Formats: sequence, C-alpha cells, structure tokens
Amino acid sequence: MADEPSTGGLHAHTRAIRAGRADNQNALAPILWATSTFTADSVSEARDLAVDTHSTRFYTRYGNPTVKAFEEVVADLEGTESARAFASGMGALSVIVLGLCSSGDHIVAQRQLYGGTQMLLQTVCPRFGIGVTFVDGTEPGAFAEAVIPGRTVLVIAESPANPKLDVIDLAEVGAIAGPMTVVDSTFATPLAQRPAEYGVDLVVHSATKAIAGHNDATIGVVAGSEELLAWLWSYAVLHGAAASPFDALNALRGVRTLAVRLRQQTDTATALVAALEGHPAVEAVYYPGLESHPQHELAAKQMELAGGLATFELRGGYEAGRLFMEEVRVVQFATSLGGPESLVTHPASTTHVSLLPAELEAICIGPGTVRFSAGLEHTDDVVADVIGALDRVEEIVPSADR
Repeated sequence: MADEPSTGGLHAHTRAIRAGRADNQNALAPILWATSTFTADSVSEARDLAVDTHSTRFYTRYGNPTVKAFEEVVADLEGTESARAFASGMGALSVIVLGLCSSGDHIVAQRQLYGGTQMLLQTVCPRFGIGVTFVDGTEPGAFAEAVIPGRTVLVIAESPANPKLDVIDLAEVGAIAGPMTVVDSTFATPLAQRPAEYGVDLVVHSATKAIAGHNDATIGVVAGSEELLAWLWSYAVLHGAAASPFDALNALRGVRTLAVRLRQQTDTATALVAALEGHPAVEAVYYPGLESHPQHELAAKQMELAGGLATFELRGGYEAGRLFMEEVRVVQFATSLGGPESLVTHPASTTHVSLLPAELEAICIGPGTVRFSAGLEHTDDVVADVIGALDRVEEIVPSADR
C-alpha cells in the first residue's frame, strides 16, 4: 500500500522522524528515563498513578516516559490509537494470548509461523485449556472457516510469514466477525504495510528486528485500539514483560532511520534473489517481490516494499545448508533480521528447531532451507559473497551428485 500523506499532510517516513517527542522539550535526541521508580506528592496521587493505564511516572513496569515515546511512534506509524511495548516480541504475543484468552476459549492460527509462536500455541495454550486450530493461511477462507462461533477469541496471522515469506490476505483477516484479529507484521514493518488499515484489531512486532534495526535492543510492541490496549495493560503489568527504557531508547533511535534502511535492504534482497534464480545449487527462491512468488500480486497490493528478507532452498539438504553457512564471508550466520549486517540463518536448526520433522515438513521447512536478511553493506558485495559461497557448495557437492 502506498505511503500516502496522513490527514496532517505528512508521510509515514516523515512521521517516523517527528513522532514520539512529546517529552523531549527542546532536545532532538530521545531522553533516557533510566529509573524504575518515581516519587509521588501524596497518597491520592500515588493511587491515581497506580491505576492509570497511561501512567509513565509511577513504576517502570507500569510505564516509563522513554518507553511511552517509542509506543507513540509505533501507534502513529501503524495508524492506531495506542500501543504497548514489551521486553520482546514473544513477551508481546504472550500477553495478547494469555491476557485475552481463558480456559475453554479457542484460537485460530496459521501454520506458517515463527517457531516460538507455534510452540506457545501448541504447547502452552493446551496447558491452560485453550484450544488452537492451525490452518493454511494462504488458502482463501481458511481462517473464517475454522472460527467456532461463541468460542473463538483470537485469529492470529503472520505476514510475511517466517521463514518462507508466505503472504496473508489482510483484508480477509480484518473482515472476520466475532473474534479479535492479530497480525504479526515484524517482517514488513509499519512502513511497508499497516494491517490496521484492513480492519485488523492488533498488530504485533518483534521490534528487536527491523524497527530498532541495530541488533542492540530486545523489544516487542503491540498496536491497536485504546480499549484493547487498556484491557491488555492490566495483564501486562502482572505478566511483567515490560520494555526496558534503554531498549526503548535504542528502538527510538532505530525507527528514525527505518525508511532509508528498509529501502536499501529491499534493493539488496531484490538484487540477490535475481541472482539466485537459476543457480544450480538453488532449488527454489521465496521473495514477495518475485513474480514467481505464489502471493506476488497480493504482496504488491498490500506492501509498499517487498522488504529485506528472502528465503531459498538449497539442493542437497542439510549438508548443502551447513556448507553454505560456513562459506559466506561478508554475510554472517546469526539468528535475527533487519539489522545493519546481512545475515543468514538455518531455520530447521535455529528459529524452528523445537518443531518435530513432521511439523517442519507441514510448513515446508527443509534441511536445506536458508533465510537471508539484507543488511546495509554494498549490494554488490553481498550478492558476490552469497553467489560465491553457493559456487563453492556446488563445487564440493555438485547438483548432479545429489
């Protein structure tokens, strides 16, 4: 979706620079409120602060001015009334699930999910009596068909999905009546897509990734209506996964450069996937910007930029994947994404390592699956490094011998 001007006339790229400065006074850089505790002038004031969902000067587990500034930026960019930051993306998602669902409730989620999310849904939820139905999120109508009227509380989607970059129809999810709808939009960021514009109730990010963007902050965030965020606030305070002011400061710094980083990372990913297609060591390439991607047209409709993530399948399975990880030089082997360094990871051994072989097969993650995250190095250096590593894999284990 195009980055159209807001009602105030400013594009999202500009608002990423300008938002979240209410407490800055005349300081350009964010102010770090490095305190866990604030004083009160009276007992009545302390009581008011203790129950105020917007309190930022009572106790940092409840709220903090630096954290609030980050929340305001995300809410502004997502086009929602409010946002709440957490200690991680999984902390944010856990509060959504456990804060809104009770024993006997039901969740519909897609199969194509980050491994941590899938483990939360299929191992933790049953312990609390919360039923979960997994569907193919790319199949039209699958989410709505799995909803149990009067029992389904949440519909959870992830788009683009980790790691194969499956794209989900946001309008279809947003149109589901009854349960609350949630979209993990980590891979896209609010500068590439805004699920709330399609009627989605809650948008969640592992802001550790592209939003913070420098691999030096661990932070999650949920954006949505004032009513829903107020409801989640009380459980979030009890859950305790509060965002650190230090991480919020780094995330605020990161979001200021998100637009330029995302453009560069998209350019690099686009160049790389063009070089990957047809390489003898590569069996398949997955990138929303490619016409060969199954949901390419949907991605073009929903996303302003295809993003810096690409996934490819190596011929030769685990051995080819292992060799490739050990052959790259400019690109580094690490389990994250969205930062200044180009990274590759092996999902079957890292992000989805907790899944059984049959579960990996069900979501099409193989032993040769590689997820690539474009960084900010020169595009030519990154492409040459990846292709060079693939050439060496091909020399060691030729496709003809596989």
